[in-house]
Amino acid sequence: MLASTKKPRGAPGRLTPLGLLAVTLTVGAVTVGYVAPDRHIAVFVTSVLAILPLAAYIGRATEALADRLGGGIGGLLNATFGNAAELIIGMLALRQGLPDLVKASLTGSIIGNVLLVFGAAAFAGGVRHRVQRFNRTAAGLGTTMLLLSAVGLIVPAVFHYLARGRGAPELKLDTEIAVVLLATYCASLVFTLRTHRTLYGVPTPAHGDPPAATGDTRRWVLLLLGATAAVAIVSELLVGAVEETARAFGLSELFVGVVVVALVGNAAEHFSAVVLAARDQMDAAIGIAVGSSTQIALFVAPTLVLFSYVVGPRPMDLLFTVFELVAIAISVLSIAFIAHDGETHWMEGVQLLAIYLILALGFYFLP
Repeated sequence: MLASTKKPRGAPGRLTPLGLLAVTLTVGAVTVGYVAPDRHIAVFVTSVLAILPLAAYIGRATEALADRLGGGIGGLLNATFGNAAELIIGMLALRQGLPDLVKASLTGSIIGNVLLVFGAAAFAGGVRHRVQRFNRTAAGLGTTMLLLSAVGLIVPAVFHYLARGRGAPELKLDTEIAVVLLATYCASLVFTLRTHRTLYGVPTPAHGDPPAATGDTRRWVLLLLGATAAVAIVSELLVGAVEETARAFGLSELFVGVVVVALVGNAAEHFSAVVLAARDQMDAAIGIAVGSSTQIALFVAPTLVLFSYVVGPRPMDLLFTVFELVAIAISVLSIAFIAHDGETHWMEGVQLLAIYLILALGFYFLP
């Protein structure tokens, strides 16, 4: 869930095709944003295209540093930068006074990871392998943590509806629940990286291991910081153009947040999970899907709630729409049923994808 399962490829010192693509698209997005800021659709599209390779580079650099610096520091890096694109987009949207877009993107990330990502992974892996098996214990712990995450998001929303107009301290409740979620996330880091690391495939460091190359580590750090800064610049352009773009295409802010923005922020993880499943590494694939959704609910959401007190025109609450709550509940129950037997096949992937498409259609037609 929190530890890296993929090995980084390529040296940080040479420009790979992905790096060239990231630089080209970033320069293009910035150019369009500053030369023609009124062409909102062009700014939005170029920003989306630029964030995709940048998010992939952040993931690659995080994995490389986790591999070199060990499980503990690697877990902290993953917690900080694993969802960097979502965090940055959310913070900039809060600064622009778009809390509903932020909450919609959180919903989209949760349902997208467990339905779209794992559904596509199960389908891709099932086409090549008749039945794929994974660690039932680790998957069960992951889905239980995801259930806790859903409870942490659903309870304040239900409280808002029940306490509306009665003078109850609604925003104070949201803030305190955010603190509880963050504390639970810290406990999950300890569980995953120290006390029960073997359940998640985190190796125990050997005393005789050679130290990592300092030069490579420094280059990966610079790459990580550079990619994160580029995401911040491009995300500001994206957030600035999202309202006008949604209006031009006749889309609701809710649909743009749940589907478009969420897919952009999680694109790199989506691709990685499908590739790993095709290689019959379903433990890694389900770890990415469930773990990323858990990080969104336990780390990103409460961080944005607390951060909204600093940058937002007003603090963000956890008042999700009824349809968002239903979508989250359906997603959590679906992945729990799929994961309970420790095996999957391509038809289960089709079922998860069908559920995602049904929910996406519901968000599209929702007035």
